[in-house]
Amino acid sequence: MKRRLISGLFLSALAFASPAFAQEAADAVSPEGGSEGQVQGLTAEVIAALEAKMEGKPVTAQNWMVAAANPLAVEAGAKVLRAGGSAADAMVAVQVVLGLVEPQSSGLGGGAFLVWYDAATGKMTTLDGRETAPLEATHRLFHDENGEPLKFFDAVVGGLSVGTPGTPALLEEAHRRWGRSPWPSLFADGIALAEDGFLVSPRLAGLVEKDAERLSRFPVTAEYFLPDGKPLEQGQRLMNPDYAETLRTLASEGAAGFYGGEIAAGIVSTVRGAEGNPGVLSGIDLALYQVIEREPVCATYRAYEICGMGPPSSGALTVGQILGMLDGYDLAAMGPEDVQSWRLIGDASRLAFADRGRYMADHDFVPMPTNGLVDPSYLSERGGLLNESEALIDVAPGNPAFDHASNWADDESLELPSTSHISIVDQFGNVLSMTTTIENGFGSRLMTNGFLLNNELTDFSFKTHRDGVPIANRLEPGKRPRSSMSPTIVMQDGAPVLAIGSPGGSRIIGYVAKSIIAWADWDMDVQQALSLPHLVNRFGTYDVELGTAAEGYADQLTALGYEVNPRDLTSGLHAIEIGDVLIGGADPRREGIALGE
Repeated sequence: MKRRLISGLFLSALAFASPAFAQEAADAVSPEGGSEGQVQGLTAEVIAALEAKMEGKPVTAQNWMVAAANPLAVEAGAKVLRAGGSAADAMVAVQVVLGLVEPQSSGLGGGAFLVWYDAATGKMTTLDGRETAPLEATHRLFHDENGEPLKFFDAVVGGLSVGTPGTPALLEEAHRRWGRSPWPSLFADGIALAEDGFLVSPRLAGLVEKDAERLSRFPVTAEYFLPDGKPLEQGQRLMNPDYAETLRTLASEGAAGFYGGEIAAGIVSTVRGAEGNPGVLSGIDLALYQVIEREPVCATYRAYEICGMGPPSSGALTVGQILGMLDGYDLAAMGPEDVQSWRLIGDASRLAFADRGRYMADHDFVPMPTNGLVDPSYLSERGGLLNESEALIDVAPGNPAFDHASNWADDESLELPSTSHISIVDQFGNVLSMTTTIENGFGSRLMTNGFLLNNELTDFSFKTHRDGVPIANRLEPGKRPRSSMSPTIVMQDGAPVLAIGSPGGSRIIGYVAKSIIAWADWDMDVQQALSLPHLVNRFGTYDVELGTAAEGYADQLTALGYEVNPRDLTSGLHAIEIGDVLIGGADPRREGIALGE
């Protein structure tokens, strides 16, 4: 694919912090430099991938590729692919290592959404491994004794926020459908690293220190993350024998060994016995958990179909809405340096988030205008609202066609950033895009059997009604909370051309949409697109990435009528372009890499 030169302000910004962040990624695996300047303990391929990211260059390969948030996890997946495994096999190996070395972001105690393109059939499907609300949960779960909603972290920390984990069931279901490698073999790297130890990365050490007060509230969690009362330090060797034992159980018994027996009993007792904030998760919730296969949601953008996870995720719908509204505007001609490009992207996002707040939830529980929200005529009508020169003054939900009548009030649930994303293409042509999470950093802060438990229930609206009108994303027993996770596969002429996704709370949607625009309209390669500084608007305030060229737009955006907020915007994008060769990129803001052969 021909790539044009990006000039001016954004040319210097494409590698705005790549060397520092990539060096941090190298240090994440081993901070001890060798005499030749190499990083001790890393393969030559991993070192080359880290160096490519430092230089702002993509990684290329002929046969297979994996991109994820930590070099140790990527290397585990690469071993599986190199041995002839499928993308589903590699994902299992990557996820179980991520749950060990990046426990604040994802793991066995959380959930995930997986988008899969099957090369043999030419079809795409999705697996919903989202957590579920316990059967004992009521609409008053996050209310105080006066019936008022709890403050966010009063609800998060402890057992009250824990939903039924879905990740182990998703791993098994993906392997059952598409796996080629023996199931037990996929846990080998995770078990070895848990038993022998791994070196604490700069990112993990920093996040532990920042969250030390909350991590100290529960003895098991404190003992692991705050040994001798002090936060883990960068470069410290950390072992997790309990996690190794859990992985052995999964390897020998499958997901049944997680949802029953000693592991399940440990989860339930930890949740229900959480001092000061016990939850209501039960053994019945674990025993009843099921992964759900769902049809992908696709929206048209230029020559592409942008496909991803439908409800209970708002990701594919909202990304699709943003891009669909922009389809009538020539962003390619305007380019990334024109502030009007960012006005269009920002206000399209605001309109999409208005629809998201009113209509999007678990459609197994509430009627949703899923088809209407991405109908081209509806998006064209909404896109017409962008035909201005300044920021929209009034932004309100639209009126998409419902499959059946309903009426919802606007939501106000809070979704904070954490999470992780995995993109994989195997030698058989299968493509996997999976976003995985325990929600907030370190989840509920409860730890059992070597892994952290999620706080996913706080993704529900704490209120059930507004002015007497029900909120679609209200808490209900067995329901799956709305998510912003946006694992995406972009199709062109019936074939996959890009796998992409990111962590980042509700800003995930903006990160993914912006990166697709940079790749599709502004002719950036995947590494350039992921490195591009962030400008994200969800609810009116324009977030611009602190310390980058994006801050240079603050005055222009203010003049257009926006409130502007410079802040850290720590995405974790991982993408693979699929063509004659595979071209991979990893977000310079985190520790991950892309690796292939």
